[in-house]
Amino acid sequence: MPEIIPIPAFADNYIWLLRSGAVAAIVDPGDAAPVIAHVQREGITPCAILATHHHGDHVGGIPALLERWPVPVFGPAREKIPGRTQALQGGDRFTVPSIAATFDVIDVPGHTAGHVALFGEFGGGPVLFCGDTLFTGGCGRLFEGTPTQMWTSLSALAALPPETRVYCGHEYTLANLRFGLAVEPGSAALKARNERERARRDRGEPTVPSTMGEELATNPFLRAHLPGVRAAAAAHAGHALADDVASFAALREWKNAF
Repeated sequence: MPEIIPIPAFADNYIWLLRSGAVAAIVDPGDAAPVIAHVQREGITPCAILATHHHGDHVGGIPALLERWPVPVFGPAREKIPGRTQALQGGDRFTVPSIAATFDVIDVPGHTAGHVALFGEFGGGPVLFCGDTLFTGGCGRLFEGTPTQMWTSLSALAALPPETRVYCGHEYTLANLRFGLAVEPGSAALKARNERERARRDRGEPTVPSTMGEELATNPFLRAHLPGVRAAAAAHAGHALADDVASFAALREWKNAF
């Protein structure tokens, strides 16, 4: 049975291994060492590398991996990805034959200018690899993009099926849920999720993946268009917010200093 395995890296990164039998594709390998250790221990042969964006904590391990396994590297067309052999842009569809996985590419600028997300079927259902655009309970900072771009990107991801498993690049869930509870303190769904995820972390388990349905119910950045969330953002900003983008931007500024 195909499986998706988290490989922790640095302080809070996840590198994702899409394993099918004795082969695996590697998503966002910021550090080669934990990947090499895992695949050698488990007898796995890498067959491809998939990158969502150019930040070093997502692509820094690619050169060392390619020295051992000269595999295809799929990455965003508008960013510099080490060893990239296939450039990806929104609307593309590509297949990793060795693991029988096909992905649709979604352009999601905002965190970086050329960031992409990868949506497909693997391990028995729809999956999304969204890098640092959408987080469990949150979203990425706007390092290279605008609030309009990021809101458009998040809205595109929010339209995916609710059962989609969301695989992001970092273990930020508890911090994000604390912010969510500041925005929507009366949310029973948020309170229940916070308790559930805290118990997972206490057991040493990842809180990733979530599902898109869970994100729609508890992630304030996907809920910026809702009247209650906009009202909370406006109250914190100290002025009225004209539209969904302004609401999202106010939430992001609030979170930046939270």
